[in-house]
Amino acid sequence: MSQNDGEAWLLLGEAAKQLNVHPTTLRRWADAGEIPVMLTPGGHRRFSSTDLNQFAAQRRGLRPSGGIEQVWAAQALTAARTEIAAHQNDHWLATLDDDNRARNRKIGRQLIALILQFLSNGGDQGLLEEARNIGRQYGHNCREMNMGLTDALQASLFFRDAMIETALQLPESVHIRPENNLRLMRRINAVLNTVHLVIAEVYDAADNSVPGA
Repeated sequence: MSQNDGEAWLLLGEAAKQLNVHPTTLRRWADAGEIPVMLTPGGHRRFSSTDLNQFAAQRRGLRPSGGIEQVWAAQALTAARTEIAAHQNDHWLATLDDDNRARNRKIGRQLIALILQFLSNGGDQGLLEEARNIGRQYGHNCREMNMGLTDALQASLFFRDAMIETALQLPESVHIRPENNLRLMRRINAVLNTVHLVIAEVYDAADNSVPGA
């Protein structure tokens, strides 16, 4: 990206103030590719006023159109991408090749879609069986990659943290009563708890099937 004549370019702090977010948040969005950024020869970030206005408009567009659940899903996906970009060198992520990362991204999108459906349907318990299927799929994928249980759970807990953190921050972007946000987080937890227990079950079953284990 190059500076164009007539375009206003803002420092990180100035751009964060315009978006009404913390500079650390904007830095993560930029590093994850969520918002365009220009790096100066000295390595400093500069943000186009036009790009900032477009980004702000897109974020505002999420709020009235899809309800609280849709806003959570969009923000949760962004949070997961941002955190993954910030942890590229972690052991559980650095050992994955492109195909395995693509498979895990697909599972992550399936899980967010399922949670969204679970939230929208008032916590339909029948959907938890689909959560078990997603957990089994993830567990078997990790086993095929020769990933130990610790790394498999670390990766899934990392994803979980992004989901819960998004729910905790939801009142900052939408009007939601505390009791409703608590109900939202409990339903998210119900799905994620199901997934994590099934991951452990997959590993337990595999260990028990080994002669002499």
